[in-house]
Amino acid sequence: MGSGPNGLAAALTLARAGLAVEVYERAGTAGGGCRTEELTLPGFAHDVCSAIHPLLAASPFFARRPLAGIRLRTPAVAFAHPLDGGRAASISGSVADTARSLGVDGPAYERLLGPLVERADRIVPAALAPLTTLPRFPLAMAQFGVRGVWPMSLIARHFQTAEGRALLAGAAAHSMAPLSAPLTGAFGLLLMMLAHRVGWPLVEGGSQRIADALVSELGATGSPVHTGHPIAGLGELPRARTKLLDTSARGLVELAGDRLTPRQQAQLRAFRYGPGACKVDWALSGPVPWQAAACRATATIHVGGTFEEVASSEADVDAGRHPERPFTIVVQPTVIDATRAPAGQHTLWGYCHVPNGSNVDMTERIEAQIERFAPGFKDLVLARHTITSSDFEAYNPNYVGGDINAGAASLRQTLFRPTIAVRPYRTPVPGVYLCSASTPPGGGVHGMCGVGAARAALRDLGV
Repeated sequence: MGSGPNGLAAALTLARAGLAVEVYERAGTAGGGCRTEELTLPGFAHDVCSAIHPLLAASPFFARRPLAGIRLRTPAVAFAHPLDGGRAASISGSVADTARSLGVDGPAYERLLGPLVERADRIVPAALAPLTTLPRFPLAMAQFGVRGVWPMSLIARHFQTAEGRALLAGAAAHSMAPLSAPLTGAFGLLLMMLAHRVGWPLVEGGSQRIADALVSELGATGSPVHTGHPIAGLGELPRARTKLLDTSARGLVELAGDRLTPRQQAQLRAFRYGPGACKVDWALSGPVPWQAAACRATATIHVGGTFEEVASSEADVDAGRHPERPFTIVVQPTVIDATRAPAGQHTLWGYCHVPNGSNVDMTERIEAQIERFAPGFKDLVLARHTITSSDFEAYNPNYVGGDINAGAASLRQTLFRPTIAVRPYRTPVPGVYLCSASTPPGGGVHGMCGVGAARAALRDLGV
């Protein structure tokens, strides 16, 4: 139940094992966080949620059997981070290439990222598996863990330049946690490691293509996907030996009802959700006039200024405040994918973090941040479309309070999701499994939550 990338990955894993599978989706189209729509004007294709896919490029699920119809476009610059005065930091090429661009911070960058990138093929599969699973290469994972367990605020103390510190801040802020929190180092280092190893690609034509390819392969196995089919309780699903739910922990409680004891319900309701997101999509008459050349050469820009400014923005959100100068993740797909807009025109996508459940429209503050580093940007806007944090939950119930990561990235919830359990995908209801981003390894388009749940189900079925 649920056709986000994890639900579809779970279904396909079961179908490939020879099981008869059916998928039920409440929305009119499959995809969950992988949908592309004309949100602003006809001819302008906008990714509604996920847009950049380093985790897809590195995921063991997608690498094992590449899907037909998916063409990844990878910019030479993985991501850029503008600073005042027309400056910008960026990651491109090898670790040594990026290190050279950081001046006195070059040696520190090589010491931090070099060993991780060298062992990325051993680290990434373990990072995308439940932490209760013993890694095949424990020494490589320990090397990552020793660095990643620290808050990014402590790791940044080894860097002197605004550019070097900004790179760390922007990558770590994807965790949607204060940069002083444990494991923000792991989030940032994993994304920076992937920037060097596989790049930060997008899918030509939009993220919807990912869902379409998964649905197509399911169809080839004889497994139908029923869209526009909401399910209010487990009893509404057809009789089956196994049921997998691509829902939030809260959704599991609502679906299972009295099949869960009050204590089990309380444990699932105790699962914490992180900050929400407020997102704006723009149709533009031309390219964004970034002052820094690196920002014009990539699809992903971290807009927020210095490390201290980014840290302040994320700390405000954690404290329940809406930052005046929000850290904003910006994606400009048409820099490398001209299919997303009419000739000569562009789409732009940007979101900032806000307190969970917020209905505050952050459009003006987001646009002010972009204008700060790209004067004249507002003059290019043909149309805009805003989704507040509360809108996100209405769009997709898995995004509780607008949390697009489906659960706070705390130390406990990185180790154990959604409850403390050695077998995180099994629910207290026999034959029912949770396969959403509320299970390990968490948010992102990688499909591994679905794969983990499907493998647990197959083991229990003796398949």
